[in-house]
Amino acid sequence: MLSIAIAGKPNTGKSTYFKASTMVDVAIAPYPFTTIDANHGISHVRTKCPCKELGVHCNNCIDGNRFIPVEFIDVAGLVPDAHLGKGLGNEFLDQLRQAQAVIHVVDSSGGTDAEGNPVEIGTRDPLEDVRFLEREMTMWLFGIIKRNWSRLVRRIQSTRIEQVFTEQLMGVGADETRIKEALHNASLGDKPASWSDEDLMRMAGEIRKTTKPMIIAANKIDIAPKENIQKLLSLKDCMVVPASSEAELVLRMGEKSGLLSYLPGDSDFEITGEPSRAQKEGLDLIKSLLKRYGSTGVQECVNSAVFKLLDMIVAYPVEDEQKFSDKDGKVLPDAFLMKKGHTVHDMAYQVHTDLGKSFLCAIDARTKRRLSEKHVLEDGAIIKIVSAR
Repeated sequence: MLSIAIAGKPNTGKSTYFKASTMVDVAIAPYPFTTIDANHGISHVRTKCPCKELGVHCNNCIDGNRFIPVEFIDVAGLVPDAHLGKGLGNEFLDQLRQAQAVIHVVDSSGGTDAEGNPVEIGTRDPLEDVRFLEREMTMWLFGIIKRNWSRLVRRIQSTRIEQVFTEQLMGVGADETRIKEALHNASLGDKPASWSDEDLMRMAGEIRKTTKPMIIAANKIDIAPKENIQKLLSLKDCMVVPASSEAELVLRMGEKSGLLSYLPGDSDFEITGEPSRAQKEGLDLIKSLLKRYGSTGVQECVNSAVFKLLDMIVAYPVEDEQKFSDKDGKVLPDAFLMKKGHTVHDMAYQVHTDLGKSFLCAIDARTKRRLSEKHVLEDGAIIKIVSAR
């Protein structure tokens, strides 16, 4: 399953974001290091289900909206120089290893200092918080490379440099494709033995970008000064989504209790119960926020991380291309997140290794056309795999 880390300094609303997106019960408190051990939960990416377009009934979506599970890892708050052991230190950077992408939750209100302690709103420049996490992750990777650099240089003399870096950094999600991209972008020349520490840091920075792409959740927009939001949105090298995890959590809890009708990512909600006066006032404020921003931003962050940062598409495997179902008649039973550019043969392997090994061809369930193993998947593809089994 795809894994996404929720990271940032303490007291930015990370745990609230995590709970609002996963509905996992975690500790939430207005002080640093509320989270000690990483929390794990299941969030979902939202996409349009093909069932309505096909005129079939699907039990796996909600009113035509498909929610596909992704793993969330709520990493404990990081502080500047965490890579040197400050705060809760390197063990929590290590919790980022298994994540394919990072949602960096930033306090856009400027109401917390560098270490997450509460200060007057507007005191802290949120742009400083954006850069610190990038630096901590880069220095973490630099440390992994630097510790073994002499040995790596010797190996590079007899082995391809991409292979050496990939083997060294496989534990953080590196592969040869990503390493080649990082080497190209770093432009360090073809003599690694002459690379300086600054060169290695540049290489580490490029590896961070390719192995741990990051999106900024500009959190606490309900209390943030407008100029802070504008500053964050003006960043040219970062994807930034304004968000209010507090508002999303209120809506999710209201929906769970039957007070509201709401789906994550919706631009509005309907009151279906009898709220108290205080609840009604709070909901009115959230309605105003939704009107201004279009959503709470929490679901948009997840979707942007999956579909934009990681460049994924959705494909639906079926066994009966006539009924768009599995062998038991369940319509569109599964939805797979696939990397854009992957083929139907790649999809067969993702469904099951044996299906990939015995692959003969595929059938486009929409057109009933036979597809070769090299056919590239399109977003929303509904595919029957034909195997030799």
